[in-house]
Amino acid sequence: MDDVVGDFEGQEQASGPRSGGARRAMLLGVVAFVAGAGATAYAVHSWRPAADFLTKQTPILAAPVQPQPAVPQAQAGGPDASLPAVDPMAEAAIDRRVSEIEARLGRIDARASAAVGNADRAEGLLVAFAARRALDRGVQLGYIEGLLRDRFGATQPQAVATIIAAARQPVTLDDLRAGLGDLAPTLQSQSPDESWWDGFRREISGMIVIRKSDTPSPAPADRLARARRALDGGRVGEALAEVSRMPGRDGAQEWMAAARRYAGARGALDKIETAALLSPRPAAPPVVPEPALEPQGDIKADSTAV
Repeated sequence: MDDVVGDFEGQEQASGPRSGGARRAMLLGVVAFVAGAGATAYAVHSWRPAADFLTKQTPILAAPVQPQPAVPQAQAGGPDASLPAVDPMAEAAIDRRVSEIEARLGRIDARASAAVGNADRAEGLLVAFAARRALDRGVQLGYIEGLLRDRFGATQPQAVATIIAAARQPVTLDDLRAGLGDLAPTLQSQSPDESWWDGFRREISGMIVIRKSDTPSPAPADRLARARRALDGGRVGEALAEVSRMPGRDGAQEWMAAARRYAGARGALDKIETAALLSPRPAAPPVVPEPALEPQGDIKADSTAV
């Protein structure tokens, strides 16, 4: 037993020196490797030829340039040799299509102009009808007066003035009928300024009257009846003509003035209605924009640059 223990201790003492030498050798190798790597890096960084040698790359050769064939002078002088030739049939089809589009645009423009004209006529007729309705009712025009001036003042100034004057002294057809009924005795009697001789002659001439069958009777009663029938039909001018030929017409001056005012206003209304139908209001001229003025700063800068 003692021999075995002694042999084991002898082996440990013999292996101890061998393992320590191996460690020292390995440490020296690592130190030498690190030192060599550092020296190499320093040499590459500090010595340019060594860096060029280690980082040398393979040069890239450029591809040889192939010579281009010469273009003939006649071909080079053409408009554009690279563009394909235009097909005449395709070009004709395009032209025909463009012509159709232009014709369609022209028709659309004509229809738009006609629509604008119709709208303008309708506007004028509405204004004229509104004015006629106000006069028939015997009321003031109000805002219609401004519309009349704006719509027909330039083309029919006299008619507009007549309508406005009649509206400020309104007279209706019922007023004329009532006034004629009140004036019937006065119209059939002799005038206050008529002498007895003129009255005698008038009475004698009225006893025996020779006339054609289609000629109206000049008797005051017949004239008054015809005037009433004319008023019932809205023919104020005919009624005024009959009253102006009656013996007592001097006592009906106010009635005749009102009848003239009524008839003149209706004639003026007829004129503006005709104008609204036949001659629509001309379109306003297009606004031409004024040329823009160049800024003063730019002018100074340009002069300085020159």
